Amino acid sequence: MLARALFVLLVWPCLVLAQPVPPAPPAKPPVHQAPKSKHPPAKSAAKPPVSKTPGAKPPAPAPVPVVVPEPEKPAEPTKGSNSGLPLPRFAALRSDEVYMRIGPGKRYPIDWVYKRRDLPMQIEREFEEWRLVRDPDGTKGWVNQATLVGRRTAVVLAPERMLRREAKDDAGPVARLKPGVILRLRSCDAASDWCQAQAGDYRGWMKRSEIWGLLPGEAIQ
Repeated sequence: MLARALFVLLVWPCLVLAQPVPPAPPAKPPVHQAPKSKHPPAKSAAKPPVSKTPGAKPPAPAPVPVVVPEPEKPAEPTKGSNSGLPLPRFAALRSDEVYMRIGPGKRYPIDWVYKRRDLPMQIEREFEEWRLVRDPDGTKGWVNQATLVGRRTAVVLAPERMLRREAKDDAGPVARLKPGVILRLRSCDAASDWCQAQAGDYRGWMKRSEIWGLLPGEAIQ
């Protein structure tokens, strides 16, 4: 019994010292800290308190100014490079024989020969003393300015039309005019659908829509 007690006293400390030691926890990686600023952080300005009144409406936004664009100016009519007159415009054949050529010069071949004095022509272009014209049928070509005159005429359109005593649809007729008859234009009001015209010894009124030889809204005095 004594021997057993001695064994416990001598061996037990060794058993306590021989117990396994738990592993140490892994070391944490070093934390890199940003360098401190020499200046203290700026303090944010405190927002002023917003006072609210029960039932009060927010202030109306300031009105936005309305910019009204200026009206566009009407484009000026194109002017001829030689005469300085507006283009297009109308003129009439001066004589009973006028040559229409395919180009602005006598070196160009003759395309048509007109044998109707006072036939209206619409001038569309100018080159020196030559004019590019269009006849009532839509044919275009070049004629010399010396073969044109500024007298205003018009051609009666199909079908047969009435030259009337007054500028009214129900006015009595002065003469019955066949398609192709040439009229001398006396006056046209820009705001009117009627023109005063003369065919031979007959004088009366005709609508713009019944004749060819006028620009839309053109006035003739």
